[in-house]
Amino acid sequence: MGTGTESEGALERDGETIAWRRVAGTGPTVVWLGGFRSDMTGTKAQALADWAVSRGRGFLRFDYFAHGQSSGDFLNGTITRWRGDVLAVIDALTEGPLILAGSSMGGWLACLAALARPTRIAGMVLIAPAADFTEKLVWPNLEPAARRAIEEDGVWYRPSDYGDPPYPFTRALMEDGARWSLLGAPIGITCPVRILQGGADPDVPWRHALELAETLEARDVVFTLIRDGDHRLSRPQDLARLIGAVEEVG
Repeated sequence: MGTGTESEGALERDGETIAWRRVAGTGPTVVWLGGFRSDMTGTKAQALADWAVSRGRGFLRFDYFAHGQSSGDFLNGTITRWRGDVLAVIDALTEGPLILAGSSMGGWLACLAALARPTRIAGMVLIAPAADFTEKLVWPNLEPAARRAIEEDGVWYRPSDYGDPPYPFTRALMEDGARWSLLGAPIGITCPVRILQGGADPDVPWRHALELAETLEARDVVFTLIRDGDHRLSRPQDLARLIGAVEEVG
């Protein structure tokens, strides 16, 4: 098997920089799309990078606006902005067919990117996809005080369950998210899709991910429920499933 190498750089977009790392290789390029407040150095992204290097496969990971090594103020982040980052990176840094691998919010953005660039997408692997999370998962579960903070102050900070700093949810993010709703109508994605979902996920209920699977127009969709899996699905056995799913679709 061939051995790839990983390079890194930054893409300029609207006065900000998007940090990226890329493995040169063959086959459909795998593009990693991380979750809300995550970055490209996470366990799943690194596992895929190591796999790509060892197999000589093309792989691209990057940080959205105001995430990780990219510039920007997180309070100005929206689904529109992050969707635009995905498309800018795809257009500028990749050629040929792609496999989009998206986790949590990255699963939502992967779907939006696939709808925007349908001829480029050969397959998708979604981990705990949080489609429509702003209006379907966050807003309905907020306490009245949190809703008032968003509506009146423009931002509410939710404590993290993962030891990270509190997560800011802005009024701009919540209002903008509604523009990109997917659930409730057929989603015109027809490429092969694999969904990995933890049954013990406290952030994305498995029925929410299953609703996305049932709404996709693709015929080749496999939904895998990992009954004891959490939201991050970063255990060795979870990473093996992720790599296996990527290899299965391309």
